[in-house]
Amino acid sequence: MMWMCLAVFLLWMRSGGCTEKANTSDLIEYTAADFYEKLHSGKMMFIYFEHQVSPTISLFLVELEKSADALQDYGVLVGKVNCNKELVHTYCTEEKVLHTAFLFRGGKEFLGFDLDTVFDVNSIVSEVLFAILREEVKYVHTDTDLLAMEKAARGKKDIVLGYVRSLGTQEHRSMMETAYVYGSKYQFILITGGPVLKHLGVDELSHLSQVWFLHCRVHSGFMTPMTSERCPLTRMRKPLSTLSLYSFLQLMEAPLVSEVYDDPSSVQPPQFPYQQTPQVFLFSRPATEHLDLDTAITLAWRLRGLALLFLVHRQSPAVKTPDEYNAAYRLPEKSPEVKYLTLHDLDEVMELFTTKEKEGEEDEEEDDDEEEEETDDRVGDDYEKLDDEIAISVYENRGNMLDMDLIIQLTSDNFHATVTQSSLTVALFYLRWDAVSMAFLSSFIEVAERLADSTVQMSVVDCGEWTDLCAAQTGSSLPNPFQPITAFPSVLLLRPQELAQHYRGMLGTEALHRFIMLSRQASPVLLSTQEELTSFLQEVPHPELVGCKPDRVLGLFKTQTHSGVSLFTEAAKSLRGEVLTGLLTDEQAQKWATELTVDLPAVLVFPSWRTHTHPSTLSVSTSAEDLLSHINTALLHPLPELTVENLPSFLSLGKALLLLFVGEEEDEIGRRQNQALVEEMRGVVESGGGRMEQYLACWIHLGRTPAGMSVLGSYLGSMPPLPALVLTHLSSGDEIYQYPPNTPIVAQSVLQWLQRVEDGTESPAGMLGEDSWPPAAHFYDFLKIMDEQKSVSVHQEEEEEEELDEDEEEVNVKEHVVGEEATDSSSSSPTPDSKPNTHSEL
Repeated sequence: MMWMCLAVFLLWMRSGGCTEKANTSDLIEYTAADFYEKLHSGKMMFIYFEHQVSPTISLFLVELEKSADALQDYGVLVGKVNCNKELVHTYCTEEKVLHTAFLFRGGKEFLGFDLDTVFDVNSIVSEVLFAILREEVKYVHTDTDLLAMEKAARGKKDIVLGYVRSLGTQEHRSMMETAYVYGSKYQFILITGGPVLKHLGVDELSHLSQVWFLHCRVHSGFMTPMTSERCPLTRMRKPLSTLSLYSFLQLMEAPLVSEVYDDPSSVQPPQFPYQQTPQVFLFSRPATEHLDLDTAITLAWRLRGLALLFLVHRQSPAVKTPDEYNAAYRLPEKSPEVKYLTLHDLDEVMELFTTKEKEGEEDEEEDDDEEEEETDDRVGDDYEKLDDEIAISVYENRGNMLDMDLIIQLTSDNFHATVTQSSLTVALFYLRWDAVSMAFLSSFIEVAERLADSTVQMSVVDCGEWTDLCAAQTGSSLPNPFQPITAFPSVLLLRPQELAQHYRGMLGTEALHRFIMLSRQASPVLLSTQEELTSFLQEVPHPELVGCKPDRVLGLFKTQTHSGVSLFTEAAKSLRGEVLTGLLTDEQAQKWATELTVDLPAVLVFPSWRTHTHPSTLSVSTSAEDLLSHINTALLHPLPELTVENLPSFLSLGKALLLLFVGEEEDEIGRRQNQALVEEMRGVVESGGGRMEQYLACWIHLGRTPAGMSVLGSYLGSMPPLPALVLTHLSSGDEIYQYPPNTPIVAQSVLQWLQRVEDGTESPAGMLGEDSWPPAAHFYDFLKIMDEQKSVSVHQEEEEEEELDEDEEEVNVKEHVVGEEATDSSSSSPTPDSKPNTHSEL
């Protein structure tokens, strides 16, 4: 009777945990007073402190409400505290609790759960129960750990050992629910992987959860003494669920061998809780009674968990089975009829059940394998089609958790307050589903670790969650310092009372760190002495930038009140993070102008590729935009070496690329030849004069930039002999022109070739690919998905309108009451194809 009550309890608890109550809400909203009252009473509570409701939080609250009924069965109160209405000290004032739910026990905080780990009903129930049972449910990783547990349990308790692929799943919940009920009777152990699986004969790549029963207690009756140091184990054959685990444990409590004195046909089919369990009958004779008993015990251990074994004593008058049969069996799930057979060895009995079991497992595994293979093939094919190392890298590392402890999570509510707390806040706007965003997030965290001891605040904004903030709509009366974010990932540098500055460099750790370190310097730096000027021109502002050679720009003005100072300051702010800028006025400015024979005001540009003794001199323009344009032009190398890092900045100039590809030098002769080619190209720029303004002459060293080989091959369709000179990215079209391969690269010849291209007498060698970037995989074609959903929605609306029109016509023809009856019957009657929403395990 006790087992029946437990079964009913588990069944009721299981179904209650998986369904919602109609028209009631189990999620209680506690006031601060209620919270403290429950807390001091010592009751267990699982509470979320709500600050603001984003789409992610809304989904969590729905799942939290569903879990309230299930956790109530275990004495856990579930609810939330609205921090917007009243504050609870610590939990409503600290940013770190935004994405954390808390378990309270014994009048104090017991454990905090990141919302990423408690995302649905199963994960909430399993994680909370796992925390409550942390002392009762053990965790093992190696076979040595398991052996120690077996030794400790020997003679005291049997062990229930469960393997789940990951925590927070339906299987994990089933283990925890069962452990809560049977924890005092059995020792529960949980494993999620590790070397112990090899001892248990499990492939660690297997996705199937499994349970074993370890018989460590000294059993009475037919239990043979354990001579081995290991406890005998029995594997549960059915898929792991609360109901199957309950049935399995009841089966483990059944007698190993039951002796009967009735004919097998008179033995009742198995009753609760062993219903549907096969029965095996062996016949015993008085002369061989002890031998028959030993045989029965041996077979019973092999059938443990598969069937119940009965030893039938033939000396009983009630046994009518002919002597030619020595065994029988009954399969209740198929028929109550007993089937008789003559056995020659025990393996024949095992084949009756193991063959059936293997067939079932094989069918299940085949279905799972086929489904997994189809899914893997689809995913694998999609990622092969992506041809994107970033996406593949993110996919392969999707299980690695990122350490976000040094990162501030910006929201619509805390944005303005957080930005005003520091002189510099670096914010990354990203999307969780975007491969580039997630790859760059790792680099962003590395930069945060480097800047941990600085005053720089590193922060992130999840634009999939805080869409209003990313759309520059914070709902605050304070002005927004940035325009809506339309490209991801995006990095902004935010300073109090200033407009945001966009980072437009490479999405890597070194480039971002360098940009931030240079941005910490004032722009421009106010210089007043010769020592400060020398330091500005020759030293780097921070020790971490040693080895870095930044560009420098120096403004010379007679006084700080000169009208050109404000223009220069505005241009300097635009260059912050990329160029060091300084401002020199008064006597020191006049002194320097005299030494360099320039007139004040003047702007001196010191490119990193040129010595400080030969700066470029610019006059102060009439606008900051013109001055900025002149500075960028002066910083540009007359013949730059193209690399992966600087390519975006060169393409942004909008000029056609006159691109020289040179190979890697094998010796000094090769180095000199490449140097001569670069000098000849420099001669092209100088000889061409103004006509070369439309071109950006540059070169790629394929030894230092191997990616250039694939670029050259894609330009021309095959890899040409080196050196190779091409003209591409023309404003007039997508044509690619190649300088004649067998013609020496000489300045005048190159200029003549360019003239033929301009005249239209030169034939292109190739074409740039279409400026089209379709989704590389079907699951990235969001526009198509939206269009399909919109089309379905419109179609449904049209059908509803047609049905409505038909109903109105019908009402006009028929009696109103008849129309109502028809409507009621049609709305309440299920369609032939509809299926009840029944629980799959019931």
